[in-house]
Amino acid sequence: MSTNLSRRGFMGAAGIAGLTVAGLSSLTACGSGATVSKGGAKASAKLKLPTYVAAQTAPADLAGNAAGLDATYLRYPKKLTKSVAKAPGDGSRITALTETFTTPAPPQAKNAYWQELNKRLGAQFDMTIVVDQGVDAYLTKFNAMIASGDIPDLVWFPPNQGLQHVPELLDAKFHDLTPHLSGDAVKKYPNLANLPTTAWKTAVINGKIRGVAVAYGSMGQVYVVNQDFWKPVGGAEFTSAEDFLAKGKELLDAKRNKYVLEPAYVNHVGMFGQWFGAPSGWRLEDGKLTHMYETEEYQEALAFGVKVAKAGLFWPDPNLSTTMEKMAQGSLGAYVQSFPSFLVDTKTYDFPFGIIVPFAAKAGAKPKYNMGYGSVGYTAISKKADDKRVKMLLGVLDYLAAPFGTEERLFLDNGIEGTHFTRTSGGDVKLTGKGNSEAVTTAMPLAFLANGPEYVYLPGKAETAGRIHAWQQELLKNNQSNPTSGHFSDTYTRKSASLTTAMSDCQMDIIAGRKPISAFQDQVKKWRSGGGDQMRAEYEASIAGK
Repeated sequence: MSTNLSRRGFMGAAGIAGLTVAGLSSLTACGSGATVSKGGAKASAKLKLPTYVAAQTAPADLAGNAAGLDATYLRYPKKLTKSVAKAPGDGSRITALTETFTTPAPPQAKNAYWQELNKRLGAQFDMTIVVDQGVDAYLTKFNAMIASGDIPDLVWFPPNQGLQHVPELLDAKFHDLTPHLSGDAVKKYPNLANLPTTAWKTAVINGKIRGVAVAYGSMGQVYVVNQDFWKPVGGAEFTSAEDFLAKGKELLDAKRNKYVLEPAYVNHVGMFGQWFGAPSGWRLEDGKLTHMYETEEYQEALAFGVKVAKAGLFWPDPNLSTTMEKMAQGSLGAYVQSFPSFLVDTKTYDFPFGIIVPFAAKAGAKPKYNMGYGSVGYTAISKKADDKRVKMLLGVLDYLAAPFGTEERLFLDNGIEGTHFTRTSGGDVKLTGKGNSEAVTTAMPLAFLANGPEYVYLPGKAETAGRIHAWQQELLKNNQSNPTSGHFSDTYTRKSASLTTAMSDCQMDIIAGRKPISAFQDQVKKWRSGGGDQMRAEYEASIAGK
């Protein structure tokens, strides 16, 4: 996904499956995408997903791959390709519902970027942009829109914001896009054909493609460090969880206000879980699912989190709002971040970034790295559009999905040269003040409607970009994905938010010392009886194709 998007935006947009802390949610843990119900698993299994055709763009300096490794550019390409031959619009007004997590975009009349977008699309592109004001802001607007019957042409369906009765809603109000996008049909829209197959799986509902997948990086969360912070102990490399704890204690200096970890307790437990070998959400064995909460590995990770807290490694104020500033100052050693937002951080701050690659927490442990889902929802097209208009709207989404290395992506990410960005002597892109106030704020809601595959490009930081590419390769060596990805549980849709919040609150209370660690098992029992067991049964049935 475009690296102009903020940490808050990505973390808030996508997920709640065990790593929610202080209102922020992990993208890595976002809910399953494809919806399957009442025999829909069999229909979905028979569906031809869009044919993947790699875009012919400026070649990356460091190539990506289908496993999730991102194409990496050490400098902005000199020769850009044109991925859309002509403006896709027909001159009409196009309406869309989307969301933003940054400062709201200036209105069209005062927004040169938006005005240029209209010209390039060949349409008046009117977005209703919901500004994030809490987890229910988009849901509230979405439900009001459905109730009114005034449904925009394009509607973003987020991966997990509590939308109800999705299959029925899509059947009633939105087009089945299978005839337009399945198999080779997608080749009419080259930028959509260039989207990863993993992303398309999240737009499949009961054997039908119900929207254009909004591509997002396949890498999950990363444990980010300031490498200078860890130099006194030989760097951020560890032989065991106890080695990590010992080195953390050595670096802790409360008198100088120097702490090791940001106070996002549950996110850290999630990372510790990878060291112990806990599953990514669920573990599937012989057709049976075990949730991470129920595993010995995750419970060991929680117990280790308690030890870390007792050692005083967490920043003492649990409501810390200046994590990045503390990292840059060298007064904080590590934080947890979604991978695409980690790319944003590396653009914004200048301290020596590093990551902790999952390692064996103890002898016999099998460390794993948790992958993400490769998308952040999909955009559906209203049934009010006739077939001709559907094709036009798909052309517009094709434009918005332009990949890096194209003229379209240069504009979408950065705006108009000379107005929103300039070029450095080395050819890198540098945003102006107007670029930050207009291009960045308008690009975010656009990116939730359609986007190109994730890439790595850090202006003026080629060395860091190269290291990130190498880190990705290390992370991919022991990667795992949630086996429920691409399957649907109605109970998850209805109850996961409240159940996960209760589990997260319990873990925070345990780590903060307000509850004994035995309280976790009691909470797991409540999670199971409150919906966890029903989710398990629904996922297992879907996986079995029933």
